[in-house]
Amino acid sequence: MSALAELLAAARDRRAFSGAAWSVGTAEGPLDRGWTGTGSRGGPALDGDELWDLASVTKPVVGLTVMALVEQGALALDHTVGDHLPEYRSSDKSGVTMHQLLTHTSGIPGQTPLYRDHPTRPSLLDAVRRLPLTAEPGTRVQYSSAGFILLGLIAEAASGEPLDVLVERLVCGPLGMEHTVFRPDAGGRARAVATEDCPWRGRVVTGEVHDENAAVLGGIGGHAGLFAPLADMERLGSALAAGGRGLLRPDTFALMTAGHTDELDLRRALAWQGQDPVDSPVGGSFSPTAFGHTGFTGTSVWVDPATGRYAVLLTNRVHPTRDGDGITAVRHAFHDEAATLPAAPRSVS
Repeated sequence: MSALAELLAAARDRRAFSGAAWSVGTAEGPLDRGWTGTGSRGGPALDGDELWDLASVTKPVVGLTVMALVEQGALALDHTVGDHLPEYRSSDKSGVTMHQLLTHTSGIPGQTPLYRDHPTRPSLLDAVRRLPLTAEPGTRVQYSSAGFILLGLIAEAASGEPLDVLVERLVCGPLGMEHTVFRPDAGGRARAVATEDCPWRGRVVTGEVHDENAAVLGGIGGHAGLFAPLADMERLGSALAAGGRGLLRPDTFALMTAGHTDELDLRRALAWQGQDPVDSPVGGSFSPTAFGHTGFTGTSVWVDPATGRYAVLLTNRVHPTRDGDGITAVRHAFHDEAATLPAAPRSVS
């Protein structure tokens, strides 16, 4: 077993999750990959072909879609919410820019359980519109899932296509991510890893989006909803490590992954989290230019341009309950090991 395999097997034994899959590699492909554990407590062993609920790792994939639309001229970073969504033109969000949405500096609060009082898509979207700003746009980094819900709506309005079609056309299709989808079909649901024994739904969630706001939206949102297998995430990781190969022009990708909020409290790129000096999800082992994103379900993808290396970690840390923070230490240890992995490929399962 590789050091990564041992680390994640030990975390599984500590019940940080029931299963995990991982890949660390470069633009040329994986250096170390594998999987461990089961898709649910007491369930069958993983075989490496499972679908994982990416949760907020959906955000940078939608961000890549938005930046492709910027390249095509359908959107611009200085466009505002009001430019594309008429229903917002009389709201306090009318002047919020695409740049502010992408960098989480919109002032729109994001960790709001709107689903509790708004059980339908129209009602929840109206609640997003009515959320009061909690900061002047552009003055503070404040993580906002609601802001990415708006980004998804804007991408649809600017292109005339549904968000899932856009993501397939502009990201998944070009990279050959054939099994990365919103709303898995019956076959996909059968291959999905379990997430939470959800109090709101009264059952273990498997093959449908864990995020409750995304569930009310029908499983498709700019903030959450994508499912993917390890092999597809490896394709994404390699493309990112290659400077956005197959996705964006080099100058667009460089703009997307550069720091845009260094004068504020946290380092954020466009739809990507930067390497914060304190409390980074990947610890301190990646370089200051690293970028990536985590998902609440226990997923992440990170890239270090200084070494040309990507690291994908997929777990179901919310199974059977979201309580506990064991994933924090696991992520740090995983990325510490990933940063020092010898540049010679191996496969472990």
